[in-house]
Amino acid sequence: MDAGTPSGWVTRWAHLIAPGASVLDVASGSGRHAGWLAARGHAVLAVDRDADALASMSALPDIATLCADLEGAPWPLAGGRTFGAVVVTRYLHRPLFTHLIHALAPGGALIYETFAAGNQTVGKPSNPAFLLEPGELLEAVRGRLRVIAYEDGFVDAPHPAFVQRICAVLVPEPAKAGAIEDTTGNTPSGWPRYELTG
Repeated sequence: MDAGTPSGWVTRWAHLIAPGASVLDVASGSGRHAGWLAARGHAVLAVDRDADALASMSALPDIATLCADLEGAPWPLAGGRTFGAVVVTRYLHRPLFTHLIHALAPGGALIYETFAAGNQTVGKPSNPAFLLEPGELLEAVRGRLRVIAYEDGFVDAPHPAFVQRICAVLVPEPAKAGAIEDTTGNTPSGWPRYELTG
């Protein structure tokens, strides 16, 4: 993943975001995901503490920006606003897990990818505060979201790294009760169909 190329994990699971749904891009940087998602018809709110990085997106349509300190200040979206997806890559601040889940609308997808324990043996980041422990993303969503995909391992490209990734969905209440109204754009019968891709 170079600075301007969207994460393959995000592009792989973006089809689970309902057409036209809004997306929250957390710690967005200069918007490699915000721009890619906006180009696919999603209204994106990009949140980052770097005002210059956010300013680089000012001319892009369908992207709103919010400059906020995600670690040293209260959660900036405390008003209960929800999104069809929350995207987080290369960023970890554990106290945000609950906020990220609460920011999902029913049927919304959490698409998360960042560095994991072991990365200290191959490069940066090496501080344990920024490295997920084995199974940590699974534990963060357990009992709250339906896990569609999860990976925890080592990649060689574009540079050696230990990573952990999850795609999980906030299942709509009718689906939990068995009377299911499909919100994924797939066949409207039975359980929602979360298409797996290769």
